[in-house]
Amino acid sequence: MLKIALLAPAGAMHRYGGSFGRSLHYAPLTLTTLAALVPEDVPAKVAIYDETAGRIPLDIDADLIGITCITGTAPRCYAYGDYYRKRGIMVFMGGVHPSMLPEEAAQHADVVFTGFSEQTFPRFIRDFAAGSWQRFYRQNEDFTIAGRPLPRRDLLQKKRYITTSTVEAIRGCVHTCSFCAYPAAFGRTVYKRPVKEVVAEIEALHTKHVVFPDVNLITDRKYAMELFSALIPLKIIWLGLVTSSLGIDEELLSVFRRSGCRGLLIGFESITQESQAYIHKGVNQVESYVELMKKLHDNGILVQGCFAFGGDEEDVSVFDRTVEMTVKAKIDLPRYSILTPFPGTAYYAQLEREGRIFERNWAMYDVQHCVFYPARMTKEQLEEGTSRAWEATYSLSGVAGRLAPFLHSPWLSVPLNLGYKGYADKWRRFTREVMCDNSDIPAE
Repeated sequence: MLKIALLAPAGAMHRYGGSFGRSLHYAPLTLTTLAALVPEDVPAKVAIYDETAGRIPLDIDADLIGITCITGTAPRCYAYGDYYRKRGIMVFMGGVHPSMLPEEAAQHADVVFTGFSEQTFPRFIRDFAAGSWQRFYRQNEDFTIAGRPLPRRDLLQKKRYITTSTVEAIRGCVHTCSFCAYPAAFGRTVYKRPVKEVVAEIEALHTKHVVFPDVNLITDRKYAMELFSALIPLKIIWLGLVTSSLGIDEELLSVFRRSGCRGLLIGFESITQESQAYIHKGVNQVESYVELMKKLHDNGILVQGCFAFGGDEEDVSVFDRTVEMTVKAKIDLPRYSILTPFPGTAYYAQLEREGRIFERNWAMYDVQHCVFYPARMTKEQLEEGTSRAWEATYSLSGVAGRLAPFLHSPWLSVPLNLGYKGYADKWRRFTREVMCDNSDIPAE
């Protein structure tokens, strides 16, 4: 029987025991989906090791080890790949970073997947079982996410996640944000699962709480209307990701409310319209943020609002002004990051042309550390200001100022705010030395 181990290494901040507690952590779908795609005609035993939920053993007994890799985890993924290959185990690797830099990834893996691998992964497993495989497997031109088996959630350590009921409906986004690695790695095609398949999967979960991790649930409005209308009879509670344009679509917002939406992540990105233009996110209209939040709260929906500091239009005043705006708008769960030029993106190309990228260790590309020279502040001012914004927002007075008296869904907002308070309190611990340290993985 073929023994397959699927690994998801994590950066220092997100590793189990780091700064992300259970209340902030839902189960990802990548490894459970791959596990479900192992062909039935190839007898196999599959194990999953998610480093955000526990440690990855060095003594894994496997014939094949698969590693999913994003830019911020690339050095750690490569260290694991090198280690297991030296032990004589074949290693395959895929994900966002290998899709953008396949030749780099190939230095640390025997097989590299680029693009989405729902179709190529089963083919590789059959090839391996037959004793002949390719060095690279590239996404099929006729790729689809329809007709996929249900993820192998039974392989997860369920107690390590706030929920394992994560469900994919739509993959892709139509927007052209210059900093986004997703289209750079996977293109701009939007893929949709048949609504009946999504509904059937949710019904099979026998749960009232579902998370949609899709990058933009409303990238196809017609599909969103069909899907969430179909969810109304299920009487579930769900969370997901959208853009701020939801606020101008009363009909869609009504369907969201009636289908059980109780929480949304929205990329507000900046409090200035100039910065929205800088990153090519014109869908955001800064002057509408307060009204949008009121409208969402009136519909019983809490919001995680994401902001990215470091745009060329921003100076050191942006941090305090952003914190003030989150209080004024009553954003339930603000989240701050630093603009990061991921390889393959238009933003990376721009900063590279301008000679502004100084950090080449991918471990620092975790959107919480500065890897380039900002235009109107220093690198130290950008990181210090981001840390200060976290601390101010998640101080007890900061939390009280945003939530009271608008405490929507307290069963959700209170633990999430406490979770992010813990994250904010630990932010300064993750220095470059800590972030780049993979000495727990033997080099020999």
